[in-house]
Amino acid sequence: MARRPLFGAFKLILITLQVMPVGKLMAQTPRAGGHEHLTDVACVDVPPGQPRPEFGCFNIGTVTGLHFSQPAVYWYLRAFPTRPAAEAAKTATGIVAEEAGRVWLSEFGPDAAPPPRGEPIAVIGPLELATATSFTAVLSYAVTRPGDKSRVHTHPGPEGWYVLAGEQCLETPTGVARAGAGATMTVRPHLPMELSVTGTTLRLAFALVVHDSAEARGTPASWTPTGACTR
Repeated sequence: MARRPLFGAFKLILITLQVMPVGKLMAQTPRAGGHEHLTDVACVDVPPGQPRPEFGCFNIGTVTGLHFSQPAVYWYLRAFPTRPAAEAAKTATGIVAEEAGRVWLSEFGPDAAPPPRGEPIAVIGPLELATATSFTAVLSYAVTRPGDKSRVHTHPGPEGWYVLAGEQCLETPTGVARAGAGATMTVRPHLPMELSVTGTTLRLAFALVVHDSAEARGTPASWTPTGACTR
């Protein structure tokens, strides 16, 4: 049976995996009687062959040169029994990743019709796009502990999350949003934010940012959170 093209509304110019030194991954603040809280966490690239730190946020796939004709896209997350099966099912803009003992395929497109193959896990969105000539999509994977938190930052595009385990809380100037295992979350472009790991268990989560290719994926923001996520 012929496979219906899923993402005819845009074209692909280039697919690449960005690589940069891990450098200063995050600051650490000692905590008496427990683990050291990771603060100011930012997602980073890990060069091929270099071991990944045990905890942090890591960029695991990047697609560049995307052009959309619609104001929002959806992120489709599906699971496959093997990597070859996922690779055979993905489109030219798909991202295959092996994390948490499973093989995952991330795709994104203009409506809520999921890809035809694989185990459906989640549809995240709509992700409201910023105005841009070209877009880049970056998939990240985070392994963080209760009490850890991101830097205060903003993205030149929307961000979406799928939480595999644990809990997270996002504070922005518009309020607080929380998500637990199996839940999704989204945030619009250019909104300052701080993500905190709440609850009592390890947090595992995917994040996808679809941003203006002419700008960096994320930048520090001067906004000061109220600490509502940790009260």
